[in-house]
Amino acid sequence: MNDTRRTRSVLGVLIVAALVLITVDYRGGENSPLRGLRDVGAAVFGPVERASAAVVRPVGNTFDAITDAPDQRRRAEKLERENQRLREQIRAGAIDAGRARQLDRLLGTAGIGGYKIVAAQVISAGQGFEDTVTLDVGSSSGVRRDMTVMSADGLVGRVTRVGPATATVLLATDAASSVGARLEDTKEIGIVTGRGRRGLGDGGGTPMKFQLLNANATLKVGQRLVTLGSQGDSPYVPGVPIGVVERIDRPEGGLSRTAYVRPFARFTSLDVVAVVVAPPKSDPRDAVLPPRPAPPPSPSPSVSPSPHKKTVKAKRKREG
Repeated sequence: MNDTRRTRSVLGVLIVAALVLITVDYRGGENSPLRGLRDVGAAVFGPVERASAAVVRPVGNTFDAITDAPDQRRRAEKLERENQRLREQIRAGAIDAGRARQLDRLLGTAGIGGYKIVAAQVISAGQGFEDTVTLDVGSSSGVRRDMTVMSADGLVGRVTRVGPATATVLLATDAASSVGARLEDTKEIGIVTGRGRRGLGDGGGTPMKFQLLNANATLKVGQRLVTLGSQGDSPYVPGVPIGVVERIDRPEGGLSRTAYVRPFARFTSLDVVAVVVAPPKSDPRDAVLPPRPAPPPSPSPSVSPSPHKKTVKAKRKREG
């Protein structure tokens, strides 16, 4: 179509007419004089509009899905990171609560024994031939060589190397470890030595052994041991619980007996421990040992009726 003045005039008239019709229809509302014309238009062009929408809508939805995919992926990744952060917070909260309980028990144990301690955390375990662990405290915290290390349950070992911020502890289970010990009830003394890792793998969980200095002294399963203490309280302070006698070997023809000891401290799961930086003013003896568990109640014996009661019961039965 040529762009002539006449064409432009006709187009202008049509636009003005359309605007007039729209204005009249809008102002008329439901009573519009053009309502019939509007219904005819809807009947004619409605099916065409629905068919066009049916074709165009899936294409539009697909286009929207493609354009929104990166945003959806970013939102999913953000939610996953948030969930991971929340899981880590929950896990850290549980760990912190567990360590707080350990520290509370540790302070209670140290208070009973009269030990001045520096709390520490095990940060690594030795990978060599020695049974050692590394603590997160050192000389800057007042830790020195040959200091006793304990947990809330009992003896852990002694400090062998010290740095400004860390310390190495030789565990009491190491084969080179030797600790003076005293039996709880008889007060007999002897030496507790470590058996190394083989003591944890023998099925009995007894990584220590104990020999009395007096070969004729009483030695029984179930007796408990505490540290005897060293001269000058170094490397071991007195009264720290060591463990309980689990079994006793009596070699044929030999006078000495060897007792195998289950330690109170859990060496395979050490976490919060304490370095004793000052000994007690007096030997606590057995005060730090936990109370002995109550023995299980014995079954009450059945009481049989006496012969006299049996005779009376039989006589009444005959008279009846």
